[in-house]
Formats: sequence, C-alpha cells, structure tokens
Amino acid sequence: MEEATTSQRLHLVMGGRVTDPRGHEFADPESVHVVGVYSSYDAAVDAWRAQAQRTVDDAEMKYVVVHIHKLLTPED
Repeated sequence: MEEATTSQRLHLVMGGRVTDPRGHEFADPESVHVVGVYSSYDAAVDAWRAQAQRTVDDAEMKYVVVHIHKLLTPED
C-alpha cells in the first residue's frame, strides 16, 4: 500500500524600508522585520495585510509574502 504524503507549504512574511517603493530592495537588510512563518497562504496574507496597513502612511515601508516552499522544492 502506497503512503500518501502531503507537502508542507510554508510562507514567510517580512518587511522593512526599501530603497525604491516600486522595488523589493531593502535599504538595511539587517533590520528587516520578520513577522513570522505561516503554514497557509491565507494566514500569511492576513499577517501581511495587518503589517502593511500599520505602515500605510510610509511609502518606503514594504511587507511581502515569500513562498518558502517554492524555494525548498523549486521543481514543484
């Protein structure tokens, strides 16, 4: 009997001050704020939205969702 395996999908939410609001280059990578790692995309988006709304008046602050599972298994 073949065992069914489910792949874990991890999402990282992080943010900080960027050099250009249209890009993703952080001005000070050592001070990037790591919000957390989430096992569902929906939970990651909720965390991202909360942080993005908190800093909405600062155009140089940007928060992103990084799909860690895509980095760990790029062939999927």
